[in-house]
Amino acid sequence: MMYWGGDMGGWGYVLMVLSFVLFWGTIITAIVLFARSTGAGSRRYEGGTPGRGIAEDLLAERFARGEIDESEYTARLAALRRGRGRPR
Repeated sequence: MMYWGGDMGGWGYVLMVLSFVLFWGTIITAIVLFARSTGAGSRRYEGGTPGRGIAEDLLAERFARGEIDESEYTARLAALRRGRGRPR
C-alpha cells in the first residue's frame, strides 16, 4: 500500500477550501437557475391577475398614477377589451 507521509501544507488547505466552496456554489447556482426557469408561471403578467393582459395592467397603473383621467381610462379599457375578441 502506498502512503503519502507528507503534510498537505498551507496552500493545500487553501486549495481544498476554495474547491469545496466553488463546487457547492456551482451546485446551488444550478439548482436556483433551474427552479427560476421552470417555476412560478415564468412571471408572464408580473403581478397582474392571470385573466388580464399586460396592456390592461399598464393602463391601470397609468390611471393609478394619475397620468390619465377616468373617462380616458374607461374608453381605452373598452377598446382593449373589444380588440381582445378578434383573432390575431
